[in-house]
Amino acid sequence: MSQKVLIALSLALLLGSAAAHAANPQPVAVATFACSGNKAQRVGPCPHGGEPGSLIQGSDGNFYGTTFVSSEGNQSLPNGGTVFSVTPNGKFTLLHTFLPGVKNNYPNGNHPDSITEGSDGNLYGVTFDGGVPGGGVLYRVSRKSGFQLIHQFCSSKNCTDGYLPETMVAGTDGNLYGLTRAGGTGNCFAGCGTIFRVVPATGTYEVVFNFDGHADGNLPGSLTLAPDGGIYGFSGAIFHYVPATGDFQLLPGTAFPRFNGDFGSFPTTSMVIANGKLYGLYTIYKIGGAGLFEVNLDGSNLKLFPEYNTTPNGVVPTGMLLASDGNLWVAQNLPNNLVALSLSTGTVLKTLKPFSINAAVGAPPAALLQVKDGTLWGTTAMFGKVSAGHFGDGVVYSLNAGLPPQ
Repeated sequence: MSQKVLIALSLALLLGSAAAHAANPQPVAVATFACSGNKAQRVGPCPHGGEPGSLIQGSDGNFYGTTFVSSEGNQSLPNGGTVFSVTPNGKFTLLHTFLPGVKNNYPNGNHPDSITEGSDGNLYGVTFDGGVPGGGVLYRVSRKSGFQLIHQFCSSKNCTDGYLPETMVAGTDGNLYGLTRAGGTGNCFAGCGTIFRVVPATGTYEVVFNFDGHADGNLPGSLTLAPDGGIYGFSGAIFHYVPATGDFQLLPGTAFPRFNGDFGSFPTTSMVIANGKLYGLYTIYKIGGAGLFEVNLDGSNLKLFPEYNTTPNGVVPTGMLLASDGNLWVAQNLPNNLVALSLSTGTVLKTLKPFSINAAVGAPPAALLQVKDGTLWGTTAMFGKVSAGHFGDGVVYSLNAGLPPQ
């Protein structure tokens, strides 16, 4: 589901959301993205970008992220996006803007999504679309030399190089690994998806695994790095891929059961590893709600805890992490809050509701991470307080929720 769709789904609830209770810890707006134009109409250019999504902390201690657009207004047209950095004390730097190009086809990418840091200290990211074939791009941003295009997805015949790129992770071997939800050589319409590798030292891109649509599944997502260097993900069931050997296994017993005739499925957030097990969130297709699951690393003993949220409009987790208090913290678009979940019971331990269209930190929440001092950092995809003649289009915020240092 695209970020645009998620934002549209949440607007009705955002309009009715109340201010956070005074007793709750309050987040601080560190950087706010402003667009020029009428606040009510929300149409105009966004010089530093708008709708921030991905956010990471680099090895230098600064924060790096992407925004989905460079302007708001006519949603039928492509509209760029940016890569940015923010220091812990709020100094903002625009690192790159995705431009339309001569033919308005965004040859160097359009709508950036996830971003990660490579073993060389550079930033690597993917875009949803753009590039000459229009299948998205993989790029590198160096702090010294700027932007470099590494690969244009679907540039090989029949998209055997993959397209619709997903998140990437930095492997223990120094390389980067990512997913495409389509393309490759699998026996599916337009391919079943791939696992790809990027070698930072050379900038080499290669597909290392093709999903076949049957024994291996298809439409892969939820990429998670294991301490042993293996990679877990989901392609209809949980898979395990070993970069060192190329071994791939679809873990038996991890195809989620049916609920009322439909399938249990993952949201787009990745899984986490704790206590020798995998944890993540499941949702029930067409029914809404979300719940916690746990499973052993070999795929045995899959357990689905009861749904912790049964909101009729559905729950859309947008960020998730294993925090230093030993609990799972989740940012949610619908119903627009942060919740802490118990790993042992799957129940809600704490709910924070600091987000609204009138709050300084904006709404809805998107990315979520924790830094060494225990503070939570994240983004909201819209709103925020800006000067007259502008409208807010998302915020980078910090939140001291009383969590212990990592």
